Amino acid sequence: MTKVRKLSILGTRGVPAGHGGFETFAEHFALHMVAKGWEVTVYCQADDGPPGPVVDEWRGVRRVTYVADSGATGTMKFDWMCVMHAMRSEGVMLVLGYNTAVFSALLRLSGHPVLTNMDGIEWKRAKWPWHGRIWLYLNEWIGALTSTKLIADHPEIERHLARRRSKRDIVMIPYGADAVTEASEEPIKARGLNPGRYLISIGRIEPENNILPMIEAFAARERDLQFVCLGKLEPEKNPYHAAVLKAGEGRVLFPGAIYDAAVVRALRFHAAAYCHGHSVGGTNPSLVEALGAGNAIVGHDNPYNRWVAGPDQWYFPDKDACARCFDEIEVGGERLQQARAAARHRFETAFLWSDILSEYEALCLAATEPAR
Repeated sequence: MTKVRKLSILGTRGVPAGHGGFETFAEHFALHMVAKGWEVTVYCQADDGPPGPVVDEWRGVRRVTYVADSGATGTMKFDWMCVMHAMRSEGVMLVLGYNTAVFSALLRLSGHPVLTNMDGIEWKRAKWPWHGRIWLYLNEWIGALTSTKLIADHPEIERHLARRRSKRDIVMIPYGADAVTEASEEPIKARGLNPGRYLISIGRIEPENNILPMIEAFAARERDLQFVCLGKLEPEKNPYHAAVLKAGEGRVLFPGAIYDAAVVRALRFHAAAYCHGHSVGGTNPSLVEALGAGNAIVGHDNPYNRWVAGPDQWYFPDKDACARCFDEIEVGGERLQQARAAARHRFETAFLWSDILSEYEALCLAATEPAR
């Protein structure tokens, strides 16, 4: 009788995915592995309900749910409970993120193969206070040294991790996305937008994502384009948010954070271009989704974005260069069509879910084999 292979996925808010790249990946991969005959457990976080663990099933996936508060302390508590539960389980442990690697190291010490997706270089992000950066820096080292294999989502992350661990223990696998070939125009027109005549940015509104320079570049002169900036704004609490709103006042549409996937998909698909100011991190899921929708890209000029989107898009190092990118897109024409075609080609050759999930499956399968 063939022994059923087992996989546990830790480090996300769980399935089905609400939002976030890790959650979306966890949903796709869990269902993929169930279809391949694996017994899959995903650890899930709830905002209320019984304290847990609450065990149920979703589309063949075993879910173990704990209630935990939001914020860093709540996340740490949640991760600790998940690790304590997973230690009593069998099989491969796939940990998404290293923020609490000091806990997940216990999985390796208890004899489990541990595959860790090391995410971006979190301790470099400006949003964290000094003590948070120290915590993340230490946990990056712990995750790198205690995991069976490290997964990098970008060649630059792979190179960074090679300073912590031998290259033979690192595998580069990016994120995937769904191809979008059509979308309703209703959510577009309901917001007073014209298909193909607006720019869009989607993401956390913070300095390292260069939202303010993009807004200022757009608002520098009158344009025959609109700009839509999706993201949560709290101007009364966050001075950067207040500056973004002021810079775009009367010129930029700020619909806030939208969690309806169909609406976001339509807004992205019908845009003239997707604006991606992220300057830190590896393969950004939102950028991959833009490629899957055939968006032309206006990206911050750094190795992360250039590798993901490819050479045929627009890149800017500063506000003035960003304004020139917008000038060219406003004209449209053959250059814009070439960028859209190149985006789809890049997506189809590097970011298809079928290829990425198969690579993860092979990694999990190898982890079940006896060491030679």
